[in-house]
Amino acid sequence: MKIAIVAESFPPYLNGVANTALRLIEHLKKDHELLVIAPRGISPRDITPRRATPLSFSPEAIHILRDITIVEVPARMVPPIDSLPISVPTFAAYRALKNFQPDIVHLASPYVLGGAAAFAAAHLGIPAVAVFQTDISGYTHRYHLSALEKASRVWTAAIHNRCARTLVPSTASMQALHKHGVENIFHWGRGVDTTLFHPSNFDPQLRRSWDPKQKKFLVGYVGRLAAEKGVHRLRHLDDDPTIQVIIIGSGPLQDVLPEQLPNAIFMGELRGRELARAYASLDLFIHPGEYETFCQTVQEAHASGIPVIAPYAGGPIDLINPGVTGDLLPLETFEDHLQVAAHRILKDPDLEEMKLECRRAVAHKTWGRYGEQVVEHYRAVLADHKRRSHPPMIPAAD
Repeated sequence: MKIAIVAESFPPYLNGVANTALRLIEHLKKDHELLVIAPRGISPRDITPRRATPLSFSPEAIHILRDITIVEVPARMVPPIDSLPISVPTFAAYRALKNFQPDIVHLASPYVLGGAAAFAAAHLGIPAVAVFQTDISGYTHRYHLSALEKASRVWTAAIHNRCARTLVPSTASMQALHKHGVENIFHWGRGVDTTLFHPSNFDPQLRRSWDPKQKKFLVGYVGRLAAEKGVHRLRHLDDDPTIQVIIIGSGPLQDVLPEQLPNAIFMGELRGRELARAYASLDLFIHPGEYETFCQTVQEAHASGIPVIAPYAGGPIDLINPGVTGDLLPLETFEDHLQVAAHRILKDPDLEEMKLECRRAVAHKTWGRYGEQVVEHYRAVLADHKRRSHPPMIPAAD
């Protein structure tokens, strides 16, 4: 099968869209011919002053993408949503798509580049499958761009309804898209690397570096340091003398959050084994944001044997079993209840069993399994497209 993957975000940028696209490519390249259209790596001139260093490809990404044809398009940061680059469609990308003549077009979190690709695919008569991953309308709400919120929902529906199917990672996202008029919605979760993220990465030396007297609970967050992630909601934990907050990640608020969380340890962005070691060395993981369509960091924490607390909103609703693998707190009172909920888990006499349950919850979630599910969606779409393009002939009447 010839598959064109159009990704709104892509390595070396590190986020859920980029990581999912990379894992899907790793699975598909074994048996299929691929073309990738994606934003090029962010250059220093495209980065706001608080993101002063360019990003670089990880060795793993270089290995996966070797021998893959990648057509790059420009990417720009657009204030005030300065945590996500916006990809710019080009005629070269359209020409590459037309010349490649794929059987199907895969749109990874389409918005600008992916939106243009959805219409291009329709023009070329090629069926498309879209993956919904980024709640752009939620972001516009969080950044107080009310004039754009409704327009964003309308545009999102227009893009996805141009596609044969939309694959959605969570129940909450499926309900929201259905409410706003998106059709042909199918659930598709995410795999997690349970070999990389594993309790065996527990590192006493790292824990001592975080807490030299070894008297505190170590509670962490992993992700972008951006407004929509709600990291400031950890301030009550940061004030707790029995808790050491660990923040892993980078982003536009990396210079602001240390002022709001003065006792926290900021590790910057970690990847690979370093990240896995950090996860496994925590006692508890917190994801405080409400705009997650999935929240892969919850699965990475669970694979590491670490319970998770998150708001009762978005993707974590499907991923956290309250009282078994962590807790879900009402969004409206999340900050007020977080400290009590954290201590309830950290001091639970059955905490070790909870850690085992976390690991069990994701043990079956391999990327190979979810990659093959996408291929099955492709096949179903292509079969339907063939029927529509070549309807059965009705015998003429005698």
